[in-house]
Amino acid sequence: MPQFLNDAVFWIETEKIKPNPFQPRREFDEAKLNELADSIRMYGILQPLVVTRKEIVRDDGGLAVEYELISGERRLRASRIAGVASVPTLIRRGEESDREKLELAIIENLQREDLNPLDRARAFARLVQEFGFKHHEIGKKVGKSREYVSNSMRILDLPEEMQKAVSEGKINDGHTRPLLMLSSRPEEQMTLFKEIVFRRITVREAELTARRQAPDRARSKELIADPELIALEEKLRESLGTRVKIERQQNGGKIMIDFFSNEDLKGILDLMQSNHAKSPTELLDRHIAQMPSRPASDAAQNEPEKVQEIIDDIYSVKNFTV
Repeated sequence: MPQFLNDAVFWIETEKIKPNPFQPRREFDEAKLNELADSIRMYGILQPLVVTRKEIVRDDGGLAVEYELISGERRLRASRIAGVASVPTLIRRGEESDREKLELAIIENLQREDLNPLDRARAFARLVQEFGFKHHEIGKKVGKSREYVSNSMRILDLPEEMQKAVSEGKINDGHTRPLLMLSSRPEEQMTLFKEIVFRRITVREAELTARRQAPDRARSKELIADPELIALEEKLRESLGTRVKIERQQNGGKIMIDFFSNEDLKGILDLMQSNHAKSPTELLDRHIAQMPSRPASDAAQNEPEKVQEIIDDIYSVKNFTV
């Protein structure tokens, strides 16, 4: 159990409290901080901050007191925005080491669920890299399993753009798993990432897509992964500018081509007729670029008929090769 000085709450001036250098949170939503500041103006701070107290000798021989924040950085930041002069605090007894300060900050944030997945992964990585913790040791500290810690840290294997999307809440923790399945296929990984962000596909949809695309997993149940089929998929992706999956069956097989609108289907038909190579993500990129200006369809009931017409046209193409 933590021991606090006199087990009492002390009021300390906000300007005298230094931030915790081991604070694992990097992202602080300004809008939410302002909302918290409004709440503090109306109701005050309902939960005290936790600080350490340190006496230092000044040049003139006198003593000065420093306070360093252990937990409650959002409350401290919001209090400063609200113009609050002093805040209620609990002062921890003793001198914490750097490792203990980081541990306390991580545990406090995890208990309050204040860390986004990326900040949590970075905090765990810091415990490993700077203080030599094993994954199971971190798990014991935060009340989680070793697998939870290991899986959390895998987010750091994602490209920087995807990590940023996690911290900004554009994709959630569940979406990172299917993205990580495609780590060995960066083009497919980026395509899936764009679909998650711009098409708002669910975690389940993302997982199904990743399993179809990841060669080691999606094809693990096949007797032999056919390199010729894989090469043909790549050629079709380059030719059509979208994701293509060839699925072999007992007799023959089928080709699945991703599209996002009727215009995309027409574009696929044109490409099949012209045979011009395209970027593997051209359809998706074009769809994303058109999203803000695309009007809501007033002819939704006609969509199946239009799609069928285009499919009939595609079936009529005779000169398409890869």
